[in-house]
Amino acid sequence: MAATAAVVVAAGQGLRAPGPVPKQFRLIGAETVLGHALRALLAAPGLDLIQPVIHPDHAPYYEAIGRDPRVLDPVFGGATRQASVRAGLEALVRHGPDLVLVHDAARPFASRALIERAIEAGGSCGAAVPGLPVVDTVKTVAADGTIDRTLDRASLRLIQTPQAFAFAALLEAHRRAMRAGREHFTDDAALAEWAGMKVRVFPGEPRNIKITGPEDFDRAAAIHADSLGDVRSASGFDVHAFGAGDHVVLGGVRIPYERALAGHSDADVVLHAATDAVLGALADGDIGTHFPPSDPQWRGASSDRFLAFAVERVKARGGVIAHLDINVVCEAPRIGPYRDAMRAAIARIAGIDVGRVAVKATTSEKLGFIGRGEGIAAFATATVRLPWSAP
Repeated sequence: MAATAAVVVAAGQGLRAPGPVPKQFRLIGAETVLGHALRALLAAPGLDLIQPVIHPDHAPYYEAIGRDPRVLDPVFGGATRQASVRAGLEALVRHGPDLVLVHDAARPFASRALIERAIEAGGSCGAAVPGLPVVDTVKTVAADGTIDRTLDRASLRLIQTPQAFAFAALLEAHRRAMRAGREHFTDDAALAEWAGMKVRVFPGEPRNIKITGPEDFDRAAAIHADSLGDVRSASGFDVHAFGAGDHVVLGGVRIPYERALAGHSDADVVLHAATDAVLGALADGDIGTHFPPSDPQWRGASSDRFLAFAVERVKARGGVIAHLDINVVCEAPRIGPYRDAMRAAIARIAGIDVGRVAVKATTSEKLGFIGRGEGIAAFATATVRLPWSAP
């Protein structure tokens, strides 16, 4: 049984942020808005299950979001936000949580501290919501555009999510509202007030913005970039000897040549070095740790799988790859004609702009095993940006 669960409301059409993709599935950095919201909740201790609620038409977009055992399969929402929350609550009944958080997918930057405050406040009083003091003067305005009156801002709060409630009480309030035909409460605090619950306000966060219109994405991008202040760089190296064959694979590109590189996989020294560089920035072992050559499943494997794995490890920690710099050392084949194709292939695998990938080549001036034409080596440097809260 789950003690604490969360409902993440992502069933809106996003009409106020027009575009080919619904706003909750648009990217901030390398992650969707909904993905950021889910990752924020998963980072908080004490949260056992998350129930996403999506629009039926958006199931294909959801498939691109990474999975976690604590995130349940999504359920479909209704015509109103309230109906969507109720669908999420009903889906959680079989899990029997004591406490539930209700969070808008359009708020991607809820901090771990904020979520912990929500759990603590909801657990202690049964209904609690985050709020910010109002700093501007607030006035009510008449139909003719003239000021009606000035409100006392000392008693006003801007309410955010996640909002926390005793699960059974919130579910019953939703069911009562449905029976009464009350379907248009703008948040669960308003519904809880209508149901007679006393709702406490705890401190919210200015960074916990709600993405509504197109301009909010610029602000979200700035907040996301500011959060990635843990900048790490690491290097990777790989070398393979030549064997029989008629081509080599470098940087994911097939290059005709009189010999091939020998190795357990496709022996792509460029992608192997890049993979080790990315894993090194995470202090997460090396390519041999995750893909041991003793394992027959990796025999002849395409090395793009290795780099894609390392990239996913970065994303799983809320980070991005800022730059990949690769130097190929060989006497032959010539790298220059294939440089741009290699950059494009690496950028595609890493999910970054090609302008963030550098590929250079040099010889060893006929010195050593490379100078004798016995093999190819590659050096790579990866620069990765992680949130300060990442391990």
